[in-house]
Amino acid sequence: MKFHVGLILAASLLLVSGCEKPSTAPAASESPAAAESEGGHSHGDGPNGGAVADWGGGKYHVEFTVNHDTQEATVYVLDSNAKAAAPVAAEKLLLSISEPAFQVDLMPVPMEGEADGKSSRFVGKHESLGVVQEFAGTISGEVDGTPFAGDFEEVAHTH
Repeated sequence: MKFHVGLILAASLLLVSGCEKPSTAPAASESPAAAESEGGHSHGDGPNGGAVADWGGGKYHVEFTVNHDTQEATVYVLDSNAKAAAPVAAEKLLLSISEPAFQVDLMPVPMEGEADGKSSRFVGKHESLGVVQEFAGTISGEVDGTPFAGDFEEVAHTH
């Protein structure tokens, strides 16, 4: 009898424990699972599975995601709650990675429904983004004449 109870308890724990936290926020473009299947990885609590940084004392947040296969970084500008897309008028953003040190210009790639020269998605490419590692750095840009900068750090996701 004790053996069966132990098995049931162990099976219950396996079912309850999970690796991924469900998100109630709508994804800005693609799900983290889709990004993983295409060479991206999920290392944060943002609505797109990325690492989130405060931008402007809470006025905005920015979320860093990377696809190693395509050597692309995508940064999403989010609202003050870091939950929903917040389109901004910016010519470009600058991604500065600290180790190894390199910079990438991120150009606006508006999502469906974004207009009037505003975008919440910015994309850039660099060969160093093809390296599978946890990235850390700064995302900076100018929105409506105001400079913004925020530091982010991916955290290794253990199973």
